[in-house]
Amino acid sequence: MQGYSEILNIMQVEINLLKKELISDISIDDKVLEFLNSPSKHIRPLLSFLYLKASGKNIDETQIKYQSAIELVHNASLIHDDVIDESTIRRGKNSLNEDLGNKIAVISGDYILSVAMEKVLSLGSLELVEMFCKTLKNMTKGEISQYKMIFEIPELKNYLTKTEQKTADLFDLSLKGSLKLAGINNDYDFAKFFGMAFQIKDDLNNYNTSKTDVKEGIYTAPVIFSNSLEVTDIGLEKTRSLLNNYIDKALKSMDILHESIYKEALSDLVKGLKDE
Repeated sequence: MQGYSEILNIMQVEINLLKKELISDISIDDKVLEFLNSPSKHIRPLLSFLYLKASGKNIDETQIKYQSAIELVHNASLIHDDVIDESTIRRGKNSLNEDLGNKIAVISGDYILSVAMEKVLSLGSLELVEMFCKTLKNMTKGEISQYKMIFEIPELKNYLTKTEQKTADLFDLSLKGSLKLAGINNDYDFAKFFGMAFQIKDDLNNYNTSKTDVKEGIYTAPVIFSNSLEVTDIGLEKTRSLLNNYIDKALKSMDILHESIYKEALSDLVKGLKDE
């Protein structure tokens, strides 16, 4: 099975074009440009580019611009998260709020969101703009929901709704928007299933390593299934089962794609989320 760097290499040309487009309309503090240029997996555009190629479509300038808007939204959300969480480190360097202060960091995040919206508007599709606005609204609702439940063990359905809003919806917007631009009508939820699995795996990793979320009162699947801050083996087992359920759904939704190196790479990307 291919590792992430090998999968990324398949779309490296397109990802490099994305990196250039990402900062092309940014004219603000150099620290913001440095933040946007810092190493990132660019997993949302990678997922969408691979899916498009597996569907027999090429990646044109329109797709690059659209995915750069998605990445800008993601980066803006990270800046806002760091302010809320009072984080001082992001991607191995000082967070923007650490270097510029909370006020400038928040405004910088808002600025990045406005640039993202301009990029989407320039594509001339009202439907895309509506999809974009709906996702931004859901992301905000998910963030609010998370902090309303702080230091409380939520019900599983509330955790799943929050996870979908905060994480999976942006994956879904990334792919479905690109498919619409390519003239493909596809209502499968591959990217949403992937996004759910991606976040659940991240929650598992957080528990297994730093346990930062637990310390900050954000209780995720391992705690919910254990019904206790003392996570049990059963709680971890049920979390892995939940994770694998979304992985299986994502793999199943790929059945419509013809066999290719791009489909194989997508499959490896999904399987890479398994918690062994």
